[in-house]
Amino acid sequence: MTATGEAPAQLPGACPRCRAATVQELSRSPVPDVWTVYICPTCRYAWRSTEPAENTDPDRYPEPFRLTPQQLSDLAVTPSVPLLRPSTPDT
Repeated sequence: MTATGEAPAQLPGACPRCRAATVQELSRSPVPDVWTVYICPTCRYAWRSTEPAENTDPDRYPEPFRLTPQQLSDLAVTPSVPLLRPSTPDT
């Protein structure tokens, strides 16, 4: 049981997008046993347990959207968000 009295969710065996076995539970529905959100720390893909199989099952996830470890290492780094400009009196 968890701190909220819920039974621990069964984690998926692999990420649908990159097939990494490092899936983690990210969040649960405020209403018990409605949905669970999972995340893959390897490729940052997140999905809800109630989504269709093509979003949750590695064997049914669309081939064009799958990522391999090599592709992940070749992806561009996400740029940081610039700081806000100081406000001026007329804005």
